[in-house]
Amino acid sequence: MLALYRFASRWPLGLLHALGAALGWLSWAASPTYRRRITEHARGAGYRFDEVRASVAHAGRMALETPRLWFGAPVPVEWRGAEHLDQAYAARRGIVFMTAHLGCFEIVPQAASARHHAEYGPVTVLYRPARQAALAEVVAMARRREGLETAPTTLAGVRQMIKALRAGRAVGVLPDQVPPDGLGVWSPFFDRPAYTMTLAARLIQQTGATPLLGWGERLPRAQGFRVHILPFPEPLSADLDTAVAQINRAMEGLIRQRPDQYLWGYGRYKTPRALTP
Repeated sequence: MLALYRFASRWPLGLLHALGAALGWLSWAASPTYRRRITEHARGAGYRFDEVRASVAHAGRMALETPRLWFGAPVPVEWRGAEHLDQAYAARRGIVFMTAHLGCFEIVPQAASARHHAEYGPVTVLYRPARQAALAEVVAMARRREGLETAPTTLAGVRQMIKALRAGRAVGVLPDQVPPDGLGVWSPFFDRPAYTMTLAARLIQQTGATPLLGWGERLPRAQGFRVHILPFPEPLSADLDTAVAQINRAMEGLIRQRPDQYLWGYGRYKTPRALTP
């Protein structure tokens, strides 16, 4: 598996995106469940399928660009809102990057690290260890990049992130990722109850870190990526449930910027085992 990823990492980004788009549509054609989920999730957010149909190809592009981002040469990156990032680092209070399953979310910590790790230290990214041994090896190798550290979804990983924030460094999380049983609360997401992680809110509340929104827009014709950095739209509440709802609303705002690049097929509304809404 690792050898395959390294081989694919040498391919041009344009070829990976072209193959990825085909893979995305093949997956859509082969799975009625996947098709239904995309349609239902988009409709729940107020979109017709024709308004988000490009997301099918973008899901495949995301899958096949990953080897290049993990093991290949750097890709072109341009910035929007970099001043918010620079100001947050200069404040040395720590930064909690939050992004959705939108566009290329892998590029956000990479770009932030390349810009600032020499002065402010690495970016720590939360990740869920893969269950398959071969894929776990790939992920472990990929995350060992200069300026990047990883924190597993365990108590030790949480402590690692808190330590990084208190040292004035940055951490990255995907708040729209469904957490394991006991690590989330039910909160509205596009007006539908979704089991939502509390970790992002707790990290900000406990450390006083600066919350920032970030996402990586995939540019046309494989020209690279545009990293958007935005301040959090409102002061984060000290009440945990309220703060989680605020973060969900912020994720909705990001998705509405480019709904055609969101992973509508992601199982956002699944129920962890032993839980009921």
